[in-house]
Amino acid sequence: MGYSQNLTNNLLIAMPSMADPHFFRSVTYLCDHSANGAMGIIINRPLNIALSDIALQIGCEQSAIKPECSDIPIYEGGPVAHDRGYILHTPFGEWQSSIKISDNVCLSTSQDILESIITGKAPDKYIIALGYAGWSEGQLEYELTQNTWLNGPSNNSVLFDSPVDERWTSSAQLLGFDMVNLSNDIGHA
Repeated sequence: MGYSQNLTNNLLIAMPSMADPHFFRSVTYLCDHSANGAMGIIINRPLNIALSDIALQIGCEQSAIKPECSDIPIYEGGPVAHDRGYILHTPFGEWQSSIKISDNVCLSTSQDILESIITGKAPDKYIIALGYAGWSEGQLEYELTQNTWLNGPSNNSVLFDSPVDERWTSSAQLLGFDMVNLSNDIGHA
């Protein structure tokens, strides 16, 4: 039996048994899920770089960079295309390359939104990531049948407001799970 539910705008929560270091204790926001595969952004893996570092790399004038940019983390969005930026954000403004994922979340990939954030004209809430997580046709569905992931509806509070180090547990709690008490062998006979 195949897994046919569309999981766009859902969270994937890595089970405690996840061995892949890219996804260990990760929470991934699914931006797209179809018969052709899936694409998402990991939302709880901050890198050791700040937006101010990126601003200088893309040629922004030092005087245009808001001081708070040094406190805005950049996330590892996943193991694919580390050289590409992805911004999950609440709907706001018109950007050159933006898609609406839900009524509450958009994904943008163009430099204009990044420059707006750097200069203080940002959407209310956002996550800036380098790279993304991708699954080929049928791969995510297979992983779900193998109990690699919990999945559930996205919640903007977890997505944008929860402390990064609590997103794995708080996203599971939305589904009624306590990750500390969850067995690695759940669902297997």
